[in-house]
Amino acid sequence: MIGEELILDFFNQFGPFALALLSFTEAIIQPIPPDVMFLPMAYDERDSSSMLLWLWFIVTFASVLGAIVGHTLGKVYGTKLLDRFGKPQHRKRLEFLFERYGTWGMFIAAVSPLPYKVFGWIAGASEMKLQPFIVAGIFGRGLRFGLEALLIYLYGDAAMDAATWLLDRELFMAVVLLAALGAVFWWFNSTKGTETEIA
Repeated sequence: MIGEELILDFFNQFGPFALALLSFTEAIIQPIPPDVMFLPMAYDERDSSSMLLWLWFIVTFASVLGAIVGHTLGKVYGTKLLDRFGKPQHRKRLEFLFERYGTWGMFIAAVSPLPYKVFGWIAGASEMKLQPFIVAGIFGRGLRFGLEALLIYLYGDAAMDAATWLLDRELFMAVVLLAALGAVFWWFNSTKGTETEIA
């Protein structure tokens, strides 16, 4: 990504505070995932379990806090933006999906390479309640970053290489995961519709 190295070099001067800032802003609007800073920091501190736990707490807490801001912005401006750049029926479809799968949808977005910020804005625009939104974010982001820290603690270089490989292909993985989720939801809805007709 153009400018990513420059941004990270600037942030790296401020240690854990930079990690918090990067994680917080990524959950609202900016495109650089906190993993690109969290992973090297976790690798450097892999011999200190207490420091790993501290970094894990920082990246998780800041990400969820940023998502709350994104949710609030989505609640205030999201409907207007979705209607301006899309169609009202698409927004209504998203609102329906969040009413039905909101907590699980946010959990999947939080733990996966899917764009967490986009789901936060949509959750706000669709009036998803804040409490389940926060709970899903804590468990999802906590699981994602916690697994990264645990694997680096246990496997060191091998885990770092694997994580870097995955991050380099994050966009492709997100597209594949979205397609898979779409297929699952389509199958679930079509199966339920068939059962209703039979009944």
